[in-house]
Amino acid sequence: MTSTPHSDHRPSREEAWRLLNEWTQNPNLIKHALAVEAAMRAYARRFGGDEELWGLAGLLHDMDYERFPQLEVHPLKAVEALKARQYPAEVVDAILGHNSHHGHPRTTPMARALFACDELTGFVTAVALVRPSKSLDDVTVESVKKKFKDKAFARGVHREEIFQGAEELGVPLDEHIQTVIDAMRSIKDELGLDGRAP
Repeated sequence: MTSTPHSDHRPSREEAWRLLNEWTQNPNLIKHALAVEAAMRAYARRFGGDEELWGLAGLLHDMDYERFPQLEVHPLKAVEALKARQYPAEVVDAILGHNSHHGHPRTTPMARALFACDELTGFVTAVALVRPSKSLDDVTVESVKKKFKDKAFARGVHREEIFQGAEELGVPLDEHIQTVIDAMRSIKDELGLDGRAP
């Protein structure tokens, strides 16, 4: 991205968390950001990426969605704000690539992972919420794949993007689903998917 100046600025997770909360009030969007952050950190470990930076991309990818949910605008406002704060170019690039509407190529492992994890974390959350326990502990690869076939379930989740994401990432679908489930389980209490009554 030629328009992004090189920056040695390395935002802290605390700084990113404050920024997310400035832009986002909806608790479900915040939980989604945490779920994607956890999945991104898992993939950073797998691919030898910088776990902190990959986590930032996950945490902030939808920061403008509450204010600007329109496909034509999201995540351009987030990208603008992150560039102004001199966020690393690879984080900005990954966030720009996660909304296919803009046609921005996903050329880095970070960008591919963000696209692959975004819709799937939402779907896994939906699967957990319909389990009697409402716990991620009861979500399996099989239960997720079974729900893929039910078109009326989690209608807003683009299944084709989940399949495309795994393919772009070069990870078999079952393995991808398991990676995301495991990552989300590691923060299940923060996600409210630990089976305890609210």
